[in-house]
Amino acid sequence: MMIRQIIHKSVRCAGRCLRSLLPFYLFTFLLLSSCSVSYKFNGASIDYTKTKTIQIADFPIRSSYVWGPMGPMFNNELKDQFANHTRLSQVKRNGDLKIEGEITQYQQRNKSVSAEGYSAQTELSMTVNVRFTNNVNHDEDFERQFTATQSYETTRSLNSVQEELVTLMCKDICDQIFNATVANW
Repeated sequence: MMIRQIIHKSVRCAGRCLRSLLPFYLFTFLLLSSCSVSYKFNGASIDYTKTKTIQIADFPIRSSYVWGPMGPMFNNELKDQFANHTRLSQVKRNGDLKIEGEITQYQQRNKSVSAEGYSAQTELSMTVNVRFTNNVNHDEDFERQFTATQSYETTRSLNSVQEELVTLMCKDICDQIFNATVANW
């Protein structure tokens, strides 16, 4: 009998506690269901109800100094950036967003000089001209240049570091383009 009374008291107490917390739970539920907060950790701020497709043209190399693999490396990185960080479908024409342009500069220059008067570091740079068209909101259209640089010790040859440095510069420029076009930073 004693156990039955303890259980009965416990159930009544739990019922009173739940009834007293009911307004709190109801308020919390209504608050959360009426507010829509969206956090995107990829940096993209795209209204997918209006913008569904992107057209990314291959960027030709228009620089006087050229390294052959640079064009395909850049074009693939740019397309991968949008494929991996947005839900936009890539199309060949008539995209809601359109990115086109050309690689306009690829050069190296002496960055620092050693105590003996010789070049100690060389800086490699790459510049891309981008034309962005937002067919949903033409106020966001632009034409702009994006540049990335990487340095290497002059004791190393360009041939030994070129692929690594161009890969880093392509990634950097594609990040800049992504942020300027769809991240609205």
